[in-house]
Amino acid sequence: MHSYPQLLADAHTECPTITGKRVVITGGTTGIGRATAILLASEGANVFVCGRSQEHLEDALQRINLLGNGRGMSCDLAQPGTPEAMLDRAADELSGFDTVIINAAIAAEDLAGTDQDQIDYQLAVDFTSWIATAKAAISRMEGGGDLVFIGSTSAVSRSPGSSVYVATKAGIQGFAQSLRQELGDRDIKVSLVEPGLTGSDMQYEDYSSEQQRDLIAKDQMLRAEDIAVAVYFVLTQPRRTNVSLVRVESRLKPE
Repeated sequence: MHSYPQLLADAHTECPTITGKRVVITGGTTGIGRATAILLASEGANVFVCGRSQEHLEDALQRINLLGNGRGMSCDLAQPGTPEAMLDRAADELSGFDTVIINAAIAAEDLAGTDQDQIDYQLAVDFTSWIATAKAAISRMEGGGDLVFIGSTSAVSRSPGSSVYVATKAGIQGFAQSLRQELGDRDIKVSLVEPGLTGSDMQYEDYSSEQQRDLIAKDQMLRAEDIAVAVYFVLTQPRRTNVSLVRVESRLKPE
């Protein structure tokens, strides 16, 4: 007969722990990024977050440090050279890093109704800076690392009225798939998490805080913490696995 420990070994795969991991999260001061930073810090990770607002940064770090260890800086990743400078700062603060979660994004709308200057900035934040951050990250990472992109189901739903945003998320979807294959031999895993409609400050133009709370209560909108749990799952799988895509949607659609 098998011993009880052997039975447990047969029932469970060996999963790595978050404790001691050094994690960088862009857009980690609000929404999904903030929720992810709080969860990972509470599980023992050392986190470094960045965001455009100093006020949001201070608020996020106060919450993170109630549960774990967090540091960060305010910056605009759309500015040339900023992703590299941010990751240099993160490496100094964390003595290197194992995991980079690229999440910073802003809302983007329809092509015809958006000024070109706005389009240029939206593309810089939601696409160009992601590639620059990924390139800077992998040049500073060793084997055993993880690169996680927080995309959007907009890449597949492709609804009208958000064509610029759809373009960036569809582009990241393809980029992540190709990059995963490029980095496999280096033992750097690449994952894409695509949330559906999620309550955050990004939704304020369409949904007030009260409306978001109502939709979440009706199971018609996700909480940012729901996506944080998906990221945690991705990061706690055996090294032989690569969770290439996690798509998380609310059980019900908004009426």
